[in-house]
Amino acid sequence: MRIQLPVNGQSQHADNVLKKFRNSACGPTTAAVMLDYLLPHETTKSINQLYKQLGTTPIGLFKYRFIRNMRKLIGPDWSIQSCSLHDALFELREGRPVAMKFDKYFSFHFHLNPTYAYHWVPLIGFEEVENDVILIVHDNGGQNRNSEIREISYKANQKVLSFVKMTPLANWE
Repeated sequence: MRIQLPVNGQSQHADNVLKKFRNSACGPTTAAVMLDYLLPHETTKSINQLYKQLGTTPIGLFKYRFIRNMRKLIGPDWSIQSCSLHDALFELREGRPVAMKFDKYFSFHFHLNPTYAYHWVPLIGFEEVENDVILIVHDNGGQNRNSEIREISYKANQKVLSFVKMTPLANWE
């Protein structure tokens, strides 16, 4: 079974993102994509606003800051927390994207060669295949590449991956 949510991706290197933020704006871009999808009737914050409000630094956005500051931004009607792959797949089945972070540095897996060394992306789908789960992400783009949907092996990246789910505490839709 394949699940892929119709999420509108954005690029952290778009012209409307401040040049000084672009290289480290993957976390705020992931947050913007998720907020746009989960709260479509709310006023969407710009990636530049989210960069500041989430506490992003030139080296990126730490997971604990993503969680803590998204809780402040969204308020008490949502639960924002780390989760397992199992929980992330459940969220996707429920129609909600998940923030996914690649981090070989703070997971102390310097010797690995994951898809990304340090990068946030919206996880928008998956497909279970024999001995693996193919994760479908909306890559936030790069200096010379547009934002695009990519398929990534969980098995090849599992040691450097972490997930953050945003779950409504009341009825959602």
